[in-house]
Amino acid sequence: MYKHILIATDGSELAEKGLEQGVKLAGKLGSKVTLVTVSEPFPMMATASSAGWIASPKDIEIYNENQKNQAEAVLEKARLYAQDLGVKADVKYIEERWPAEAIVEFAEKSDVDLIVMASHGRRGIGRLLLGSQTSEVLTHTKTAILVVR
Repeated sequence: MYKHILIATDGSELAEKGLEQGVKLAGKLGSKVTLVTVSEPFPMMATASSAGWIASPKDIEIYNENQKNQAEAVLEKARLYAQDLGVKADVKYIEERWPAEAIVEFAEKSDVDLIVMASHGRRGIGRLLLGSQTSEVLTHTKTAILVVR
């Protein structure tokens, strides 16, 4: 039925529920799995304040490095979870993109036939996926979606 399942995760507790559902489904169906996490671009609008602070290239570099490290940790944990259930999973980190756009584009280019994602992720500077992003994916993709709450 589903030959290639994309599981979007940000490492949040709710995203882990989506990971669990997606991996178990893939195991039962023998589907290929790709675990995806996306980090947003540096929040440029937040760089100027009444004090006049502007982010330096070093600030942006540090932000991007932190996002990459966090994404790699999230993906490795998810990959190991899948492996423990006997499911081989590829991982994909997409940098400096809006999550919904990146997920829809990746799904289309990679012949994904099911996207699994949580209804809401975490908020704040460490966020990777949001409920609003899930809504955007639902709106813009032609791929089937399993939304886990």
